[in-house]
Amino acid sequence: MTECPADRPPSPKERRRPRDTRALTRTQEAHALTPAQAFDALYAFCAPALVRQTYLLTGRRELAREAVERAFQIAWQRWPEVARDRDPAGWVRSLAYECALSPWHRFRPRHRSPEPLPADPADRTLLHALLQLPPSYRRTLVLYDGVGLDLPETAAETEASTPAAANRLTHARAAVAARVPEVADPAALHRRLTELAAAEHLRPAKPPTVRTCGERRSLFWTRAAIAFTVTIVGATTLTLRTAPTHYVAPIAPAQAVQGVPPPPALGPLSREELALRTKLHGSEANGPDRLVPAAR
Repeated sequence: MTECPADRPPSPKERRRPRDTRALTRTQEAHALTPAQAFDALYAFCAPALVRQTYLLTGRRELAREAVERAFQIAWQRWPEVARDRDPAGWVRSLAYECALSPWHRFRPRHRSPEPLPADPADRTLLHALLQLPPSYRRTLVLYDGVGLDLPETAAETEASTPAAANRLTHARAAVAARVPEVADPAALHRRLTELAAAEHLRPAKPPTVRTCGERRSLFWTRAAIAFTVTIVGATTLTLRTAPTHYVAPIAPAQAVQGVPPPPALGPLSREELALRTKLHGSEANGPDRLVPAAR
């Protein structure tokens, strides 16, 4: 199986000269490839090795393929930016590692069940030792001892300072060597990482499939954003048309009146009430005569 140049440890001379992906970009520019052809060339050049490297980070075959394909889909959506980048392969690799190490995968049902481990017991032991490392240490180890980046490039890709990357690398090597003593030598560790990644036959999707899926995903989210915007505008318009123009005080709910004495029952009149009734009956019904002014 042909390895991508990023799979073998570079010599000091190779680390000082431009990376092969930059030469590939210049070759594409010289031949005036179309964007789709340039993308397919980058995908065919780096995707197989990148899937194997991502498998070392996650220990999951399907997640490794998914992360690499998702990274290339985003790269296709932002191809003008990626095509002008100094290291297009590094741009995609960084994004693929971020997708693979996302903590949100633990909430996905398809990634909760464990996957079959490698058939070789030595490979199982090494993979288990890698997965026991913190994600930042694991990523640093894979980039330096697996991919073959130098320390400043590893620090830049992991967004850390060079001393911090060196510290992570030292602790990661010591932790792996404590569980797998035969990889204490960096050369042996690189060889075992390459063998572990190559033992898994991971085949990514074809470049046209990745481009088509990326375009469909982009179209879906564009339509979703338009529909959401239209919904918000419609709801706002409806609210403005139906909202009251002045304040209307709410009507308090009816309440039963408490503490009112019951009406008294009719009974015989008292002596005083009888005397008052007789007096009223004997008086004039229309009251006294009105005074009329006399004419002079």
